Amino acid sequence: MMHSDHSRRTIIKGISAATAAGAFGATPVQAATPIPTEGQIWSNEYWAKKGDVPLWMFRKRIGAPKPGEPARPVVFFVHGSSVTSRAFDLTVPDKGEYSLLNVFARYGFDCWTMDHENYGKSGRTSGNADIASGVEDLKAAVEVIARETGQTRYHFVGESSGALRAGAFAMAAPERIDRLVFAAFTYKGEGSPTLAKRAEQLAYYRSHNMRKRDRDMIRSIATRDKPGTSDPAVMEALADVEMQFGDQIPTGTYLDMTANLPVVHPEKVLAPVLLVRGEYDGIAAVPDLEEFFNKLPNGDRQFVILPGTAHSVALAVNRELFWHVTRAFLTMPAPIVT
Repeated sequence: MMHSDHSRRTIIKGISAATAAGAFGATPVQAATPIPTEGQIWSNEYWAKKGDVPLWMFRKRIGAPKPGEPARPVVFFVHGSSVTSRAFDLTVPDKGEYSLLNVFARYGFDCWTMDHENYGKSGRTSGNADIASGVEDLKAAVEVIARETGQTRYHFVGESSGALRAGAFAMAAPERIDRLVFAAFTYKGEGSPTLAKRAEQLAYYRSHNMRKRDRDMIRSIATRDKPGTSDPAVMEALADVEMQFGDQIPTGTYLDMTANLPVVHPEKVLAPVLLVRGEYDGIAAVPDLEEFFNKLPNGDRQFVILPGTAHSVALAVNRELFWHVTRAFLTMPAPIVT
């Protein structure tokens, strides 16, 4: 396992957190306990079906599953609007670890992800792959996970519109949720310069189900908010793996984020939530997130701002800050008093 290149003394500069026991009077059901593990990372591909639409799924953990072994907690990573699940399993030569799946597998988690409809290896349809479609994708995916692991509750980590998908799924299927991590999330979109700019194309998103997503657009993820917060070489590596699927990507989540917010209603998200925002994120405005945070009904919640990061915390130079706060939240001990 790689050792951190960053000083622990600079792990968090500006952390805003409010953490308490569960707000509903009952001891939460605890997931399996992750145990940091050494050994070879094992991976496998799976297919879920949403009606006639095949949905590609991918899994990583340390070692192949064995009958009778202790359960490992499942964490499901949900991708955003302009990338596939490869953003969570990226290899960048000579740049250190960039695979969230590798990192959390070594932490002792059973890591899963998927390509949503019209993304990556998953089936192509005439739809626009909006947030509601993503919820149905996740409903199909958790049936596969339940079959393969025997577990019925999972952690979900979503970034950008992936966080919206995860949040909307949590409203629709609260019985499937253990803990939620929303990174680069937006509630109403108020105060977001990126969404205001994006809304100039609203008529296009309404009339087209696909949009252009070329190499330059992928590069812009690292430069539009604060150049230097992501390594350009990482964006090139991401573009290399993404462009194999072409330069067209669905418009649905862009339409939802510019015309249909809010799509996640905090009062209906019952699970513990960690909100993670990059300091320079042009989408996730602090007042917007604070309003969402304050309306969450579960007292087990945190809001963290990561220094020196922008919209993509998973691929940031300071990505290890994201690893740290996410791991800490997913391994919180059960509260004694509720």
